[in-house]
Amino acid sequence: MKIRRGGIRMSNKTCLICQGTGCVSAGSREIHASLEKEIEQLGLSKDVKVKRTGCHGFCEQGPLVVVEPEGLFYAGVKVDDVPDIARSLSPQGEPLEEKPLYHDSATGNPITHYHDISFYNKQQRTVLQNCGNIDPEEIGDYLATGGYQSLRKALFEMSPGQIVDEVKRSGLRGLGGAGFPTWIKWEACQRAPGDEKYVICNADEGDPGAFQDRSILEGDPHSVLKGMIIAGYAIGARKGYVYVRAEYPLAIKRLEIAIDQARKKGFIGKSILDSNFSFDIEIFQGAGAFVCGEETALLASIEGKRGMPRPRPPFPAQSGLWGKPTLISNVKTYANIRWIVNKGADWFAGIGTEGCKGTAIFSLTGKIANSGIVEVPMGITLREIIYGIGGGIPGGKPFKAVQTGGPSGGCLPAELLDTPVDFDSLKAAGSMMGSGGMVVVDEDTCIVDLARYFVDFATKESCGECAPCRLGTNQMLDILNDIVEGKGEMEDIDILESLGMGIKKGSLCGLGQTAPNPVLTTLKYFREEYEEHIIEKKCRAKVCKDLIHFIIMPDRCTGCHICTKVCPVNAISGDPKQIHEIDQELCIKCGLCFEKCPPKFGAIEKNYGSKVMED
Repeated sequence: MKIRRGGIRMSNKTCLICQGTGCVSAGSREIHASLEKEIEQLGLSKDVKVKRTGCHGFCEQGPLVVVEPEGLFYAGVKVDDVPDIARSLSPQGEPLEEKPLYHDSATGNPITHYHDISFYNKQQRTVLQNCGNIDPEEIGDYLATGGYQSLRKALFEMSPGQIVDEVKRSGLRGLGGAGFPTWIKWEACQRAPGDEKYVICNADEGDPGAFQDRSILEGDPHSVLKGMIIAGYAIGARKGYVYVRAEYPLAIKRLEIAIDQARKKGFIGKSILDSNFSFDIEIFQGAGAFVCGEETALLASIEGKRGMPRPRPPFPAQSGLWGKPTLISNVKTYANIRWIVNKGADWFAGIGTEGCKGTAIFSLTGKIANSGIVEVPMGITLREIIYGIGGGIPGGKPFKAVQTGGPSGGCLPAELLDTPVDFDSLKAAGSMMGSGGMVVVDEDTCIVDLARYFVDFATKESCGECAPCRLGTNQMLDILNDIVEGKGEMEDIDILESLGMGIKKGSLCGLGQTAPNPVLTTLKYFREEYEEHIIEKKCRAKVCKDLIHFIIMPDRCTGCHICTKVCPVNAISGDPKQIHEIDQELCIKCGLCFEKCPPKFGAIEKNYGSKVMED
């Protein structure tokens, strides 16, 4: 029996073992080696193939092993599980009925096949089609999926102008965050005078909670390289750079392998596929500065300068790398080019909404049952992603908010769960697509503290070149720190709003222009939490420790002296067998006294603002 999954024809049995960064850190390499050894010892080597893959997407459940052609899905696999899995692969073997089978987050019931899991069957995986299905370190696997056919078609059946026109008709917008129409950059670079031009892939993924670009580079690097080569042909460039942060060693390794293999096959280098077109690609490792995700700062970094944005115009398409016309796009943008060339603009434009075509890819993280990489058609709602694919909030807790777009995005409340996920709808709600981070929070998250976290990140990552960003974000952070420490005043809310709008309007680059978004959206949708922190000195999520006060109840204290012994700063005074007292000025809110006080006495209570609550 032979079936096709992800474009590869398979016979007998194939064990696809995820070796993306997440699963590797959890031991998938050891699982791979152990499974190969067990299969050999059982004499199954001729009938069972063990294959490494990139990220399957369902990071919450890793390490993952998928057995084809049955589509058996084993989650949370450990080395100790390998012998049982190996025996089940024999002709007489049966799928395992207990762990490590996947258990549905809602019902707790085991689900045997990956295509029955809502995390997968509610997605539309196009860019991610090969991720988890091919060995990213073997170009033969990629060629078996149709490989570089779109490159051959572009070089021998289409002119550069036809390619740009096809990209234009497809409606593809840049998937790095801003959603700028891709074709405008391509056409500007194509028309720019000069024989020396460059193509750059921006893989400087730095948003907290975002890791989908890394997963694509680790799982399907050739799709990105091919998009860059086609772009080079379309605009008349002969050199490309992949700008990837050095913190992505596995992605860099697989890119290096892919470039070397593609060069040996004639897809990269001189006279590609015996044509008149030559194009080479080089990897440039960034040092991890968030601001280098901004395209002019990225260019400065490649040129050996400090990564700082510059005013525009001129735009990179006119004067980019070393003053030459330069096309800069995101990992996901280049990975979509193969579909537009192979299947045509009309096919691509048939996915998504009127104004936002194709699919969106998110790193779904936070307080969510099913975290991982998600690919969905543009226009799907937040509710469908969070509950349909993500499985909702663990433990049945209420949904509170979702932060889309990372530190550049906004925090959206439950009443906006039916908002379509596309560039325009999220922007209208005060957030943005960003690079694809989607962080879900529940009632245990303090909204004010969340906003403070993102502003703190933006402040530390600011290059400091322009005053609105350099000074404004620091001012916002100081105010937010005061509020979570119980020192806020009501006028701080108006100051935050005024500061935020000023920073957005006055900053030079996208970092400063979007840094206030988390604060402005939380003030818009969760103002009452700010007011509680300021007026009642209360954090409803019980997160802001400076608003917590530990109090010894005189009628319950027996003077056992236990709390005095565990206090690390000697904030508790009192003689043995006498009522003790906590000095609130010295107390560091560590909670050790509360934890160690004998339950039969319960003499220490937490005071959350103006109300005493039980823990």
